[in-house]
Amino acid sequence: MILHVEQIRDKEFFQEFEEDPQAFSIIAEMIKNRECEFFGPLNIRLKAFRIRELYEVQGTFSTRVRLACSRCLKDFETMLTSTFELTYVKEVPGLLDVLDEREVELKVEEIGLMYFKGEEINLHQGIQEQVVMAFPLQPLCDKNCKGLCPQCGSDLNRGDCGCARGSGSNPFAALKNLKLDKQ
Repeated sequence: MILHVEQIRDKEFFQEFEEDPQAFSIIAEMIKNRECEFFGPLNIRLKAFRIRELYEVQGTFSTRVRLACSRCLKDFETMLTSTFELTYVKEVPGLLDVLDEREVELKVEEIGLMYFKGEEINLHQGIQEQVVMAFPLQPLCDKNCKGLCPQCGSDLNRGDCGCARGSGSNPFAALKNLKLDKQ
């Protein structure tokens, strides 16, 4: 996943390729920890172009993954897709040493730019970040998933378990019978 600067000096550059998810260290760790399972490679499409001294990479990726539902814990398959934009700038040695700290309001990292050296841009880290950020924070097998019974652990999607549940969960219910010593 190396992009040569000469490929995009004067014109846009398009590339489409597949990459094994195991090639990314963080994703390989997620697979090892059984947080997800990939059913194929990442299908990646990129468009790169130059704007003055900035190198813009726009892309999309898609793949099929298996995740565990955050409510009922059942495994389910879903598409993981995202569009992204990465902006690279050539690292100029000593530039930040010359600037006074008070003059620099935003650092390069704070505005989303990534450095590269030489004539090659390594897209590996940027694409890995985009794939990891595309994972849902609370994966759901269905948006109407009822989850598990908090008392017996039965899957409520298969039917009511018969446990008595209050009309709503009150996080302060445990304090109802708390007695404090008044001194």
